[in-house]
Amino acid sequence: MSAHRHDDLPQSPRSPQSTHSPQSARPPQPRRSPQSLREAWLALTGLSAVFLFEMLDNSILNVALPTIGRDLHASTIALQWVTGAYAVVFGGLMLVFGAIADRFGRRRIMLLGLTLLGIASLATAFVTTAEELIIVRAAMGVAAAMTTPGSMALAFRLFDTESLRVRALTVITTVGLVGLAIGPTVGGLVLAIAPWQVLLLVNVPVAILAIIGVRFGIAADDAADLHRDPVDVAGAVLGTATIVLALIAPTLFVNEGAGSWVPWTVTAAAVVAAVLFVIRERTARHPLLDLALIGRPLVASGLAFKAAAGLATAGMGYLVTLQLQLAWGWPPALAALGMLPQVIVLVAAGPFINPFVERVGLERSAWISAIAVVAGLAVYTLLGGSGYVWVALSLALVAAGMRVVGVVAGVNVLRGLPENRTTIGAALVDTATEVSSGVGLAVTGTILAALFTGDIASAHWSSQQAAEFQAAVTIAGATLTVVAGVLVGWAIVRSRRAAARAG
Repeated sequence: MSAHRHDDLPQSPRSPQSTHSPQSARPPQPRRSPQSLREAWLALTGLSAVFLFEMLDNSILNVALPTIGRDLHASTIALQWVTGAYAVVFGGLMLVFGAIADRFGRRRIMLLGLTLLGIASLATAFVTTAEELIIVRAAMGVAAAMTTPGSMALAFRLFDTESLRVRALTVITTVGLVGLAIGPTVGGLVLAIAPWQVLLLVNVPVAILAIIGVRFGIAADDAADLHRDPVDVAGAVLGTATIVLALIAPTLFVNEGAGSWVPWTVTAAAVVAAVLFVIRERTARHPLLDLALIGRPLVASGLAFKAAAGLATAGMGYLVTLQLQLAWGWPPALAALGMLPQVIVLVAAGPFINPFVERVGLERSAWISAIAVVAGLAVYTLLGGSGYVWVALSLALVAAGMRVVGVVAGVNVLRGLPENRTTIGAALVDTATEVSSGVGLAVTGTILAALFTGDIASAHWSSQQAAEFQAAVTIAGATLTVVAGVLVGWAIVRSRRAAARAG
């Protein structure tokens, strides 16, 4: 099989239609792709609104958790599940809905998900208990799983040149990152004048904007561009179970500690489910996920780059937050300012992505940006305890790498797949990020729990505790740097060998 397209696969949405209009003898015209971002402004507005919802949702809600706890008389565990239910359901169902969208229509599934998002957000106004809010958040997680992978897939399919695809995804992710950056500030201002429910009701106009953009800016799915393989129900169940357990385990390691049997049991269950999933997909006549597709060079290397970046950013973000507030005693407001180098680079780097990619190429820009992420983590590991200037430099390096690899690795994965598998490809990209981020948190939290004595949240640390924390930073950072570096190195070798064979 080729690395990109097959002659026997359904054609792209830009292919000529197979039937003629009875009113005209002229041959059917191919569906024209937009030749500029401006020409596709309505579609990009809708897809940007989808990504804005994903990035804004948790960041804006986290500020309100204390208020929600008092208003709903919620326990600490219940508050964890207010955010956790969304993340687990979202991560667990992305592959399933990616596969469904490639079978039944990407735009159709996107519009259904956006409708569910609007309804679930409206239901927030009637919530009176923590349990009801958790159900609403889980429904929002389902909506996110139906829409988020589709935003990348539809943006990729909207254009027929790599340059426009990169630029389109850069625009979409920039909008989302702006939402992520301003979310906590906006949430705090809203809470000063309005009830916390408003923070979730804001999803309603976002969903409406996205529905308008997708409905009128993107053409309906062409039946010839979908595949009709039966849905692999057993594979869907096993795949969902694997990802859900893999997302729950890191939280259990952090909360219960590595000495508890609970996180290890959940981890073992995730491994068993993963093995069964692989067996099922290798033997099923119509698998949910054709594992041979993951072995394609562009797909495998793109997923490895995303996983390496997820490991590094999650672990480092967790450690920097603890360091600024607990080890150095910065108040929360000052600690938030301390994270500004990351926010500024993430938002400001958008205009430079496309020129950089055009200069060095998609493959090279992917591994250069992934190396930048690993280098930022290494700088923090070695020098982060020596002063804030090194923390700021590492945050900026990681953010610069993430900004590029977040777009380019995703584009490369979709380039490496058949055109009727793009949505599940986008779901794979998002799933790799979610799971690797969870693993990064688990590794960091477990090492910290093993080395730090006493209550890590206490206001005043002893000199021994400060030394223990720094030792944990060094060990956890070095561990994640090595693992992420191995992933990046393997991906570079994999993609170069494939390029050499193709040459």
